[in-house]
Amino acid sequence: MRTFRVGGAVRDALLGLPVQDQDWVVVGATPEQMIEAGFLPVGKDFPVFLHPETREEYALARTERKTGRGYQGFTVHAAPDVTLEQDLGRRDLTINAIAQAGDGALIDPHGGQRDLRARVLRHVTDAFREDPVRILRVARFAARFSDFTVAPETLELMRAMVEDGEADHLVPERVWQELARGLMEASPSRMFDVLRACGALARVLPEVDRLWGVPQRADYHPEVDTGVHNMMVLDMGARLDAPLPVRFACLTHDLGKGTTPAEMLPKHIGHEQRSAKLLQTLCNRLRVPNDCRELADVVAREHGNIHRSGEFGAAAIVRLLERCDAFRKPQRFDLILLACECDARGRLGLEERPYPQRQRLLGALRAAQGVSTAEIAEAARDQGLEGPRIGERIQQARTEAVAAVLDQPSSASAA
Repeated sequence: MRTFRVGGAVRDALLGLPVQDQDWVVVGATPEQMIEAGFLPVGKDFPVFLHPETREEYALARTERKTGRGYQGFTVHAAPDVTLEQDLGRRDLTINAIAQAGDGALIDPHGGQRDLRARVLRHVTDAFREDPVRILRVARFAARFSDFTVAPETLELMRAMVEDGEADHLVPERVWQELARGLMEASPSRMFDVLRACGALARVLPEVDRLWGVPQRADYHPEVDTGVHNMMVLDMGARLDAPLPVRFACLTHDLGKGTTPAEMLPKHIGHEQRSAKLLQTLCNRLRVPNDCRELADVVAREHGNIHRSGEFGAAAIVRLLERCDAFRKPQRFDLILLACECDARGRLGLEERPYPQRQRLLGALRAAQGVSTAEIAEAARDQGLEGPRIGERIQQARTEAVAAVLDQPSSASAA
């Protein structure tokens, strides 16, 4: 039995990056031997075990044989006679196919160190084509390692896989898993650049893919192209260290512009509601988590109003806060405003432009939250009022509180 460190831990160590998780491959062992040694079996599709002390994953060396469509269409063979080189040969990219022995020696049969030096993402063998998830993984690694390029032969192989229909067999959970991880990388737009280049984006996210080539008004969008703008917004989300729900909202806020009738271009009247409708279709298809779905929905519907809120009076601002459910979910409202700031600054030449709407609306929310709704409701009931009439009293009190804040010189100058 021999144990080797493999995969991302070796890659990141060679790149001088922090090693987050360590994975190990075991050669020459059986599942029974692993269990006898105290390892806990956790793998469903192939033998993976948790170390009894470190809880790190140890997988038996294995080979795979394609038996059907999609990433689940494999027969796995794990046995003591499977060699380390055979195990490395089934991996996706050369930079992930380097192993390290206990004495520090590197086993690199596919030139992973060479590709690390050259900053290239290259597939290991033609077996790459057997797993469509690898298309998404390459795109995600492009977003993580922004100075790496995809090898031409790898990109051509990915195109061939898409044309052969492999991308059509990706399951929603895996698409979302890779998409979410890619959105959180340093340069998320590169993920979509690679997916577009190989044709996969049109298969997995057609609502996003159709944004490229759609013009916008140059006086609002110097970059003109909607797809280009969308990627600038997404990268601004990364620059501002936004959490996943915000970055997903950045990706999906303008989906409706891809369905604007040609005779209406470059204006996009009503795109907000179209965006919200397309967003729901996308979220249902990929089974997007509720926190991402709900925040993105508000951003899609209200980002235009939030941008224009500097022109709004107190009553309009209170109605906007109500539509955004800001009184019940103030922390989420702050994230909504962050997504809108990314949208406003994700425009060519306007990346450093301030976004006073965010602080103005947060100030308005704080003022409205200072209203004691319980006291107003009790006083209204004492006067014989019920239901909607009580709501009207609360809304009026909130409007007056917001108006007082907006009349302050500091707020007026911020707007």
